[in-house]
Amino acid sequence: MISAKRLHAGALGVGLILATFAPMAPAAAAVLATVNGVNITDDDLRIAAQDLGDSIPRQLDAKGRQQYLLDYLIDGTLVAQKALQDKLDQGPDFAKELAYYRSKVLMEALLTKVAREAVTPENLQKTYEEAAKAQKPEEEIHARHILVATEAEAEAVEKRLKAGEDFAKVAKELSKDTGSDGGDLGWFTKEKVVPEFANAAFKLKVGDISAPVKSEFGWHIIQVLAVRQTQFPPFDQVKNQVTAYVIQKAQTELVESLRKDAKIVRTEPAPVPPASVPAPAPNKK
Repeated sequence: MISAKRLHAGALGVGLILATFAPMAPAAAAVLATVNGVNITDDDLRIAAQDLGDSIPRQLDAKGRQQYLLDYLIDGTLVAQKALQDKLDQGPDFAKELAYYRSKVLMEALLTKVAREAVTPENLQKTYEEAAKAQKPEEEIHARHILVATEAEAEAVEKRLKAGEDFAKVAKELSKDTGSDGGDLGWFTKEKVVPEFANAAFKLKVGDISAPVKSEFGWHIIQVLAVRQTQFPPFDQVKNQVTAYVIQKAQTELVESLRKDAKIVRTEPAPVPPASVPAPAPNKK
């Protein structure tokens, strides 16, 4: 019986290809099952695992994962064999879909090759150093605040703090910003907070308590705990981002070069791209 969970929309195409070409599997591949004489090998499992990706239940251990994939391929091969019996491979739609998926697999093979060649230690290090050099240091502060609804409340908070009361204790008692621990906002640069808050906070000296500051969120009393210049993160911390950038750059350059050298004729004018949508603003404190 075919499992609905294992047999997703692409299973028929995958199964047909498997049923057609499985006998050509390299001799080194280990045969894990046969379905009416068609071999299913460990190479087939590897390809299926790449195809299914995150849809494979994460709670499965290695043995359960292998069984899941094997059942998926068995079900797909049975369906493919029935489709061949019904001569579904002889229609024009099948040929078109097969051509489409052949082109897709070829495309992915080339893009994977380009990515593999681009991700060298030397290229990653060079890209990282160029990004670090282009990133100019900015001033950032470590600050905390107490947010209240009215100016009178803020003045009362300021008075208590300047009289020596513990900032974190007063913040936990009165602050409307319950998302910060004792009012602590951590480190941030000027553009990460609303202008009124930034203009006041970045003028304070370390340890100073601000006068009441009004923003769209209410009234703030701010204290700066430390000041520093931003530092570009170490390579190991951003290696994944650097790798993703290098791959995307190499693949984009390949496609652009192919387009440049190709003769592309559109039978209809290219659609006009929609007006650009501004990126969402960063979270404001």
